[in-house]
Amino acid sequence: MDRYAVVAARLLHSATTEGGAASYARQLADGIGPRLAGSPGEKAAVAWALDEIRAIGLEARTEPVMVPVWRRGEARARVVSPVEQGLAIAALGGSPPTPPSGISADVVEVDSVEALEALGPSRVRGRIVLFNRPMAPGLAGYSAVVGLRTDGASRAARLGAVASLVRSVGTGRHRLVHTGSVVYSSDAPAIPAAAVSAEDAELLHRLLATGANVKVTLNLSCSALPDAPGANVVAELRGRSHPEEIVLIGAHLDSWDLGTGALDDAAGVGIVLDALRLLASSGLSPRRTVRAVLFANEENGLRGGQGYAAAHALELDRHVVAIEGDAGTGRPLGLSVHAGPGGAESVAAFARLLLEQPLVREEIGGPDIEPLAAAGIPLLDLVQDESRYFDWHHTAADTFDKIEAGPLAESTAFLATMAYVLAEDAATLPRPRATPAPRGVQELWRSDRGPRRR
Repeated sequence: MDRYAVVAARLLHSATTEGGAASYARQLADGIGPRLAGSPGEKAAVAWALDEIRAIGLEARTEPVMVPVWRRGEARARVVSPVEQGLAIAALGGSPPTPPSGISADVVEVDSVEALEALGPSRVRGRIVLFNRPMAPGLAGYSAVVGLRTDGASRAARLGAVASLVRSVGTGRHRLVHTGSVVYSSDAPAIPAAAVSAEDAELLHRLLATGANVKVTLNLSCSALPDAPGANVVAELRGRSHPEEIVLIGAHLDSWDLGTGALDDAAGVGIVLDALRLLASSGLSPRRTVRAVLFANEENGLRGGQGYAAAHALELDRHVVAIEGDAGTGRPLGLSVHAGPGGAESVAAFARLLLEQPLVREEIGGPDIEPLAAAGIPLLDLVQDESRYFDWHHTAADTFDKIEAGPLAESTAFLATMAYVLAEDAATLPRPRATPAPRGVQELWRSDRGPRRR
C-alpha cells in the first residue's frame, strides 16, 4: 500500500496545483453551454471532447447511439381565479404540448401518490393536479420526492387529470424552476407536465387553503422530434500487461437546457478528463486499461449507458470495475459500492489513501453504468459533498460560477487514484451477482421506473 500512497500524493499535488478539472468544466459550460440530446450543443460537446482527449496525447473515438429529441418551446402559466398572478414554470422533459389555446382547469393539491389515490377519479377528473411536497436536503431528500416528478403525470392521468404540476425538486429558492424527465406509462394518457417554483407552489397552497376554487391556465409548446444520431466519446490509457482488462471511468456529456450544465455534469466530465490526463502525463502505466467514457443522453433517455453495454457485450466479462462521477463540484467523501462479498472493505482500504474516514455505501452505481450490473461488473459511484448541489441542479442557475475548483481537484485526484489502484492491483474486486438488466430505453422513457439524479 505504501507505493500506492506515493502515487496518490503525486496525483493530489498535480490535480490541485494544475486545476485541469475546473478548466475542462469551464470550457464545456461556458464555451458550449446547454447540451440536451439531439441539440447543436450536444454535437459541439462531442467534437470538443474528442479534441481535448487528443490534446492529452491519447486516441479518442465516438460510438454512435440514437438519442431522443425533445424541444422545450415556451411555457406559461397563470392563476386566473380567485386572483390573477403569473407562475414560474418549466416544462418537464418529454412532456407533450398543451393545445395552442392552453389548458384552463381547477387545481387539486396532493403531497404524495397515496393522497392522490385517496382523492379518486371524482375529485381529479378534469383538473390539474399539483404535487406539492418540499424536498429535504441531500440525495436522500431528492430520492424521496423525485418520483412525484417522474411518475406523477401518469398517476394523475389514470384518474382523469388534464395536466400535472410538480413543486420543483430542489432545495434552492429564488423562484428557480427545476426541470427533469417525466416518465409516462403506456397505460395512461400522456398529459402535459411542468414544474412550478417552490414559491409558486406555496402560493397555490395558500390560495387553496382559503377554500376557494383555484383555476390555472397552462400553455406549453414543447415538441418531440424523431430520434437523431448521438455518440458516446471513448478514450483509453492502454494497460501494460493486461490491456484486455478494463477499468471504466465515466461521466455524462449531455445536460439540461435551462442552465449550462456546469454541476450536472460538466464537473464530472472535468473530473474524468483530468484524471485521464493526470495518469497519462505522470508516466504511470497500470497493468490494466483505464477507459474513459463520456456518455450521451443521461438526462432524458439513458441511451448512452444502454448503448455502451450493448456495443461492448462481448467484452463485459473483462471489465473489472466501472466508476461514475455525477455529483457536482463538492469535495470527495467516498464511494458507493456494488460488488461481491468483501468488495466494500477493499474499496474502503484504497479510499483511505486520500480520505481519512471514507464514506462507503453499499448500493448500485449511477444511471449510466447501471446497465453493466447485468454482467456482474463491480460498480462504484463517486460520493461528494452535495450540500449545495440540489440548490442549483436542473435549474437555470446551474452555471460555472457554482464550480469550486479546489474541491473539484480533490475529487479528480481521488478518482485518478482509485482508477490507478484498481487497474494496477494484482487482485480485482469480487464480482457481484448479476442483476436483471434495466428496462429497454423506450420502455424506461414511458415506465414507472424513476432515475436517481436525472
